[in-house]
Amino acid sequence: MRAWPILLATALLWAGALARDRLDAWVAATDLPALAVETSVEVLARDGSLLRAFTVADGRWRLAARPEAVDRDYLAMLVAYEDKRFRSHPGVDVLALIRAAGQALRAGRPVSGGSTLTMQVARLLEDSGTGRWAGKLRQIRVALALERRLSKDEILALYLDLAPMGGNLEGVRAASFAYFGKEPRRLTPAEAALLVALPQSPEARRPDRAPEAARAARDRVLARLTAGGLIEADRAAAARSEAVPAARRPFPQLAPHLADRLRAAEPLARVHRTTLDAGLQGRLEKLAADAVAGQGERLTVALLVADHRTGEILASVGSAGYTDDARAGFLDMTQALRSPGSALKPLVYGLAFDQGLAHPETLIEDRPTAFGTYAPQNFDRLFRGTLRLREALQLSLNIPVVLLTEALGPEHLLAALRRAGVAAAVPGGAPGLAVALGGVGVSLEGLVTLYGGIARGGAALPLRARAGAAGAARRLMSHEAAWQVADILAGLAPPPGAPANRLAYKTGTSYGHRDALALGFDGAHVAGVWMGRADGTPVPGAFGGGLAAPILFEVFARLKPALAPLGPPPPGVLMAGNAGLPAPLRRFRGRDGAMAPDPEAPVVAFPPDGAEVDSGGGALVVRVRDGTAPFTWLADGRPFAVATSEREALLEDPGPGHLTLSVIDAEGRAARVAVILR
Repeated sequence: MRAWPILLATALLWAGALARDRLDAWVAATDLPALAVETSVEVLARDGSLLRAFTVADGRWRLAARPEAVDRDYLAMLVAYEDKRFRSHPGVDVLALIRAAGQALRAGRPVSGGSTLTMQVARLLEDSGTGRWAGKLRQIRVALALERRLSKDEILALYLDLAPMGGNLEGVRAASFAYFGKEPRRLTPAEAALLVALPQSPEARRPDRAPEAARAARDRVLARLTAGGLIEADRAAAARSEAVPAARRPFPQLAPHLADRLRAAEPLARVHRTTLDAGLQGRLEKLAADAVAGQGERLTVALLVADHRTGEILASVGSAGYTDDARAGFLDMTQALRSPGSALKPLVYGLAFDQGLAHPETLIEDRPTAFGTYAPQNFDRLFRGTLRLREALQLSLNIPVVLLTEALGPEHLLAALRRAGVAAAVPGGAPGLAVALGGVGVSLEGLVTLYGGIARGGAALPLRARAGAAGAARRLMSHEAAWQVADILAGLAPPPGAPANRLAYKTGTSYGHRDALALGFDGAHVAGVWMGRADGTPVPGAFGGGLAAPILFEVFARLKPALAPLGPPPPGVLMAGNAGLPAPLRRFRGRDGAMAPDPEAPVVAFPPDGAEVDSGGGALVVRVRDGTAPFTWLADGRPFAVATSEREALLEDPGPGHLTLSVIDAEGRAARVAVILR
């Protein structure tokens, strides 16, 4: 008789163990829904702030949220209001279910659901709905299985992503942006309480459509949390006095053209981290819109700013308005190939300086000149006669730059663009002298890359908008030639009303007034402005100097309070007036001048033209044949042996790479070779 309690206890334990085993097997056999939730593709600024987000496939805004990036008070409110034993239960809170059943029996209707946050996640993952016992049982089973598969923080993260917030908003981040215009890192008690209240009845409590219902639901959350001691009474009272948002705010849409390009380039990436400065991007987008206001419905503008020291793009404005169909605002005009007008002239001058053909103080003739059937004229159809190359570039004269291009060869100009990584399209495929005056298609990004290379001492870095390692710099011209070009451009007078400073800049206007350009740089940054019509039709009266240059100076004003100074001249720069130049550099005479073949002219005996020479890491021996002593030797336009009577000279430590050697004799006759040093 005394054995029956023991037998009963044993039977109950055995039954409980059997039930537990069956429950474990039941939960283990659960077919879980997909746990990888699709979230919005995001494009982020350099500081991690959101530049632009895209809806998911079904048109919903669902931004990924990590618990550690969400306001702590909101998380505490959420758990206290929805599931106070969330951290301890196995997915189902039996006490809450019993309480909910008792309340329903007494009231004759459901009063509270008893669902845990894990059960809500189970419902949201499967969109299984509520109210039916079969659905509730499925939620319980999935919740128990989820707790075995995921950590509490992982389950909480799923809720933060999926909680319905009204309309096509899902998750706490999407709701925070739409209702408060900010990330949910810092929320007021009123904002946090509203986000806690919304998921229970997201459509009926939408603040943009039912503000009173939203207010009442928020206040009930605040009241319960006050009663539970989670929030002080005075803070709750202050929160209740805060207005609920009356309308949804637009999601950030900065740099939309660039965001589209990045997404198209890596369609599987969920997050694109960029080098852009969000504040600067916003300021320049407003500047672009202001620049075309009242200027006709088709005029648009593109702006690009980069740090030429790193190649990082800091702002990219593809048009004056992304959604402005009249201006074809969806087209990214930073990428469009357009005529650069006179914007390539600094490259021509730099190459001429680099090749020892000229110096900023060299005299050149600006007179009517025909190159076969090609007879270019200056923009104003006037001629200045004899003047210095410095003045010719600052005045943007056409005849001098065509003379330099003829001496260089237009192919050399295109080769330099390719070295800088700049794509160029030549009509007909064969470059002519008109290339120097804009007879080639180049994008604004390509021009900014080019000017960044000049600003960086002749070594161009590829521009990049995606965060990561910088590309390799490509030598465009010597440091000395680049500094000479920058010094000339910095001497240009600023546009009327612009601050007087040492911004090195150049403007360009394409044939027919289709494109107005301005490019400029200081010691740290480079920027470009393009204005015109996206369809390529003329803009009467549009000039780079009058239209684009003032905007360029506005760009720098919005970029920083003061310009970074340009660097000092490199040691190899020949600082002299015209009278102090070597005789062949005093006056430019074209290909029939100082560099023309002559039977008695000097010849570089070593190294031969086109050779690859192993210098052994030391000095390079150079030799001259013929000609009349004394001789002056130049390496990439920089003198290294002046007025020497010897026919042999040493170039100390030239380093590897391409090298142009020039020798000039006492009669001003010259020879030149191009070699590669190993």
